[in-house]
Amino acid sequence: MTPPSKQQFTVVVPAAGVGKRMRSNMPKQYLPLLGKTLLEHCLDNLIAHPRIKHIVVAVHPHDPYFADLPIAQAPWLTRVNGGAERADSVLAGLRAIDDEWVLVHDAARPCLPHQDLDALLDLADEEQGGILAYAVRDTMKQANAAGFVATTLDRSHLWHALTPQFFPLAELREALTLALNANAVITDEASAMEWAGKPVKLVEGNPCNIKVTQPIDLMLAEFYLSKLLKNGRSFL
Repeated sequence: MTPPSKQQFTVVVPAAGVGKRMRSNMPKQYLPLLGKTLLEHCLDNLIAHPRIKHIVVAVHPHDPYFADLPIAQAPWLTRVNGGAERADSVLAGLRAIDDEWVLVHDAARPCLPHQDLDALLDLADEEQGGILAYAVRDTMKQANAAGFVATTLDRSHLWHALTPQFFPLAELREALTLALNANAVITDEASAMEWAGKPVKLVEGNPCNIKVTQPIDLMLAEFYLSKLLKNGRSFL
């Protein structure tokens, strides 16, 4: 039997979205960054970690870009058809896996430090699912419908959720399926697990693990990714 600390894992990467907020003529995961697409950097970074054995990427059924990527034929990569929503794409990826644990990572997060991934994967030794996250640093305001401040929130227990998110595969698949059937609001895998009453542990991650959502994020991603690649995919 493989010792828990040496166990290898599969990652599901939902990549069927269109990224409207990027105001681009192509989905954001295919935008260029340091000579490759965002998606290629994301996949390269994941598979470079010694405890990642395979990646399942869920793309739109009529995606015209993925097949032309050099990485598309990699033996460690499986393509599946994604769905209309993130949860649909994740479920499609989960159905292609027969493992005990699974990670889910955003296609537009190319700057994941490997030491953060190390810390997250250690949860398997504790038999506990969880997510990368970092504590809110700024004062947080809650707005009313008119766009004015309604109240100032207590930030002492607020965290920014990141990915990867890491859970027992069977539990995550069941939670997502039941939550979707109940029309619950599911914004990430952790919210499905929360809805199902499952504990979700917070593992502190580096804020450099940004999600490229708006055009200005590409400049930050270029800066962080350059540092990561120079430092052996760590951020120290």
